[in-house]
Amino acid sequence: MEDLRRDPLPLRGRVGLITGVSRRAGIGYAVARRFAACGASLFLHHHIAHDEQQPWGADPGGADALLAGVRAARADPANRVEHAAGDLAEPGGPERLVAAARAVFGHIDVLVCNHARSGGDGPLGALDAGMLDAHWAVNTRASILLVQAFAAQHDGRPGGRVILMTSGQDQGPMRDTVAYAASKGALASISRTLSDHLADSGITLNTVNPGPVDTGYAPPDLVESLRARFPTGRWGEPDDPARLIAWLATDEARWVTGQVINSEGGFRR
Repeated sequence: MEDLRRDPLPLRGRVGLITGVSRRAGIGYAVARRFAACGASLFLHHHIAHDEQQPWGADPGGADALLAGVRAARADPANRVEHAAGDLAEPGGPERLVAAARAVFGHIDVLVCNHARSGGDGPLGALDAGMLDAHWAVNTRASILLVQAFAAQHDGRPGGRVILMTSGQDQGPMRDTVAYAASKGALASISRTLSDHLADSGITLNTVNPGPVDTGYAPPDLVESLRARFPTGRWGEPDDPARLIAWLATDEARWVTGQVINSEGGFRR
């Protein structure tokens, strides 16, 4: 019967590298707090400069507030939470981030590619090469290179996990964000191939579509107009996909790999 009881700290003794932890209203922050509460030590990546250029703006508390909030969620105060800033579109950026995390902790067990470029996009007819290339560099290229660097440092110990983040481009049209949808769609398409590469090293890879989540990016009129499309009458909250992502990182999910999982709360398009 003991094997049927859930471990209250299922990520105890493991190290997670989570990208895109730049705003307390964001999914990355919610994932980091879930991981900390499950017993993990963490290396967090942020690129606050990106948010400063967007309509929603950067977190007013900056990196200090992000770290304080994650550290407050730790199951064990002895677990470390470290961080680094960086533009993952820069050549060598993904590799440097993995190397920095490894220099602190020696080994990374879980990689969550939560970072994303959004904004500066458009519909067909408004696109140019710069828009497409900028989204590809961050959302697709950086994620694949992070997976490659993570796999290179992984020593085969149990618990190797990768979680990518896609979007709703396979559930319905995203007319005004073609560059974003294309770059995120590429991650969904490559998930089975990457998971096959990693399987021989005992690493699982899954991809999550969190659906519409209220992270402060949507103007009030859009929030209200979409609210009725959810059976629950509310948008997703950051902790909704965070619970799924945290579970995928645990041993309970060790038999799940190569999947694209939609966590949309029944969103009706």
